[in-house]
Amino acid sequence: MPGRPDKGAEERAVMAEFTRLALLVSDADLAQQAAPAFQDIAPWVPLEDAEAVVVLGGDGFMLQTLHAMLDAERILPVYGVNMGTVGFLMNRNRNPDTLLTRIGRAKPVTISPLSMQATTQDGAQHRFCAINEVSLLRETRQTAKIEVDVDGKARIKELVCDGVLLATPAGSTAYNLSADGPILPLDSHLLALTPISAFRPRRWKGAVLPDRSRVTFRVNEPAKRPVSAVADQKELRDVAEVSIEIARDSELTLLFDPGHALDERIVAEQFVV
Repeated sequence: MPGRPDKGAEERAVMAEFTRLALLVSDADLAQQAAPAFQDIAPWVPLEDAEAVVVLGGDGFMLQTLHAMLDAERILPVYGVNMGTVGFLMNRNRNPDTLLTRIGRAKPVTISPLSMQATTQDGAQHRFCAINEVSLLRETRQTAKIEVDVDGKARIKELVCDGVLLATPAGSTAYNLSADGPILPLDSHLLALTPISAFRPRRWKGAVLPDRSRVTFRVNEPAKRPVSAVADQKELRDVAEVSIEIARDSELTLLFDPGHALDERIVAEQFVV
């Protein structure tokens, strides 16, 4: 009769792959309440010494964590445990005692963020990264007027709108979907270019572009019709021009339980009624 699985051996195998794990916990009540149970299951190390990270929280805290890695230029694999509402970037919250085993079986998913280079009306330049999308939004009651260029060619001379966004496959089910943009498979190597409440051209619903594309937005009449640029959670006001392309040198790795990987969630989202 076969013996019971050696849980300790499984956990040691995980720790052999990631010998140093860090635990990051959101300030949200649910995450704080669950934290003690997770803190007892592994010899956690400080983030600066870690080889991989476990995140307790929601999608917002996951994005915050990933952006902190991009800013620090030290990118580690991340396994998220959902303690939020949607948890699109997270794994299901299960028994903490099985966490190390689940990390060992997790499927790595690579995400390529966007790099946004923006020039404000005063000529200052700023660079931000976005994991979900870069969106341009009107700041006042005045409708925005934005020129849309793709790879140096003006595709729309003047988009009259509340705004426009460029989304990655990982972000295609976020703001992009709310703006009636397309859902993109994670391995599609595509970007979604989606207008937000477009008035002219009225029938333009957006475009799907190869992810090698460089998209530039130029704000027409910026003083009269000011526009802000938002890269995920970072906002820059009074922009004059914004150029966006994939940041090939800043790829991120998320770890997902088998059957619950991000690419499966993106497919499943298209059948939600």
